Amino acid sequence: MAEAGEKTNRLASESSAYLTSAAHQPIDWHPWGDEPFRLAKEQGKPVLLDIGAVWCHWCHVMDGESYEDEEVARVINQLFIPVKVDRDERPDIDRRYQNAVSAITGQGGWPLTAFLTDEGKVFYGGTYFPREDMHGRPGYKTLLTRISDLYRDQREKALENAGAIAAHLEKLSQAPVGEFDLRPEAVDAALEAIGKGFDIVNGGFGGAPKFAHTSALELVLRRYHETREEWLLIMARKTLDKMALGGVYDQLGGGFHRYSVDEKWIVPHFEKMAYDNSELLKNYLHGYQATGSPLFREVAKGIVNYVSQVASDPVRGGFYASQDADIDMEDDGDYFTWTLEEVKQVLPPEDAEVISLYYNVYPDGEMHHNPAKNVLYVDMEPRAIADRLNMDEAEAARRLEEGRRALLEARGQRPTPFVDRTIYANWNGMMASAFMEAYKVLGLEECRDKALLAIERLLKEAYDPSRGFYHSLVDGSARVDGLLDDQVHMAQALLDAYEATADHRYLKTAGQLMDLTIARFWDDEHGGFFDIAVDKRGSLGLEVPDKPLQDSPTPGSNAVAILALDRLHLLTQKQEYRDKAEQALEFFGPRSAQYGLFAATYFLALDYHLGPPAHAVIVGPKDDDGTRALWQKALATYRPKKLVSLYDPADGNDDGLPPAVKGMLKRSQGPLAYVCAGNTCAMPTADPVELEATLKTFGLSKRG
Repeated sequence: MAEAGEKTNRLASESSAYLTSAAHQPIDWHPWGDEPFRLAKEQGKPVLLDIGAVWCHWCHVMDGESYEDEEVARVINQLFIPVKVDRDERPDIDRRYQNAVSAITGQGGWPLTAFLTDEGKVFYGGTYFPREDMHGRPGYKTLLTRISDLYRDQREKALENAGAIAAHLEKLSQAPVGEFDLRPEAVDAALEAIGKGFDIVNGGFGGAPKFAHTSALELVLRRYHETREEWLLIMARKTLDKMALGGVYDQLGGGFHRYSVDEKWIVPHFEKMAYDNSELLKNYLHGYQATGSPLFREVAKGIVNYVSQVASDPVRGGFYASQDADIDMEDDGDYFTWTLEEVKQVLPPEDAEVISLYYNVYPDGEMHHNPAKNVLYVDMEPRAIADRLNMDEAEAARRLEEGRRALLEARGQRPTPFVDRTIYANWNGMMASAFMEAYKVLGLEECRDKALLAIERLLKEAYDPSRGFYHSLVDGSARVDGLLDDQVHMAQALLDAYEATADHRYLKTAGQLMDLTIARFWDDEHGGFFDIAVDKRGSLGLEVPDKPLQDSPTPGSNAVAILALDRLHLLTQKQEYRDKAEQALEFFGPRSAQYGLFAATYFLALDYHLGPPAHAVIVGPKDDDGTRALWQKALATYRPKKLVSLYDPADGNDDGLPPAVKGMLKRSQGPLAYVCAGNTCAMPTADPVELEATLKTFGLSKRG
């Protein structure tokens, strides 16, 4: 961040943490907008586009090596019109330019470095470039001069390249062709493909670097519940176990880092993202329900504790975007890692010995920049430690717990990586849903309250009934016109809030929001939703239409839209919602198979659409103890795809109730619970234990 009195550039007045962190750089940066492209046209210069994020380690490295260097800055200011974009603030811009650079190099990532024409089209690009030439490859200084020369001396060639890339991307964006049947067999095929990529030794899917693929885990857990096929449980349990014990999980402070650079989940990229922790919280909650594993329960609580203590606003509400990996460019996770000497300085000798065995802390660690630094991961269980040190197992466990607390306290005295307090609507919707799930599964009322506080703040400060949710909330100011992702994740959160509170206001708002989303984002010609509102299409840099389906890494927003539409149909009985869901499923079907693992949310949506969930309807006065006992049991019972509604006859509003329940209401005596699946309902019950048994099995056909 720029210091008081320090010379700054245009980015000093921006709201993005990533942009303001570059406000002191000697480069004449512009934020995204029409002005830099007008200047590029007037001056005959190419545009240099940098896209990154405040949590991105290599973005900080490139900033320090190149963008804070006076010599490099002179070259850029003389030869280019430089533009800087925060990928969290403008994912719509980022997605399109990632696609363009990937078309050139075969890969994307951050920092994204692209060279554009004055029309915003890419003619060359890459990711991180080192400042100096090395290993026969040109460094950034050399590259900048060559790109400028190309644009000046071979303008037609640059424009031709840009046009070819744009045409390629336009073709990719067109409607997919091919046949696709909306049948359960498509989900079976997707699961089989996911299974082929499973790492039987380390858990997870594929090799290094390794990401969690949270939607795939949800799909695996859901299908296991239905079929009890052992291979599905092995995939889910192995993955959740290995991640929980690895360095990708913050063993002291809770919460997950973004991904692992190795296949064993040991050495992470240390930034923590709201969207990773929200979806992993759901995975561990559902993994706990499916297996009863105490480890999964503790990891879920660890995520809740991290988010509650570090990554949320406890007073006004809202979940923060991210926490950096590093303090500066010379750092690489030093806040989270330990040398053996650092452990010995904090702990008594016997406690240090227990901790070093448990977390694999030795003189030689895992970090390349400082070989003495150790990533904490579980390497030896307390029983084995007790045997090794000739002590009682309970004593080893006690020393382990005391040592862990002491290390966490000592770590808190270190300079703490920056927390980006921007509140993004899409990620807040995801985290609010996850916290609501923690309330349902673990009975943590504080999680429900924190989720509702976030939702209420966004409704008050970032919601326009005529336009939907804005994308970001910074210091109480709503910014950036909302994207599809914002609307659909907040719709899901509103539906979760309705189930957890029985407040029909949330259901009504969710319906209004999805009606608005259909009006603003739906493609009337082919079906499916655009990522930006129809009236925004054709804006600078957004000319290529995009209908996001892929989980990359957050759940594909069209798949989330389908899930929200089908839930709304079941809760309101409005046929339009189901029709739109089916049209979108049919549109994306031919494309889904090519994405495989990265279309797991689509297959979750297809599975939901084809096999309607069990719907538990609790009938009775809201303040009646019997009603509340049934309601709490319905919320807590594990049944993937479950819906829960509370109907108080005194409200007089039975809209959305399953038709079979409406027919039985006149015969209801006292609080009762109905469980329906499809067009049939089980006999009503007033017994929470009987309700749990019915909800677990009614209408569930085993296909294993």
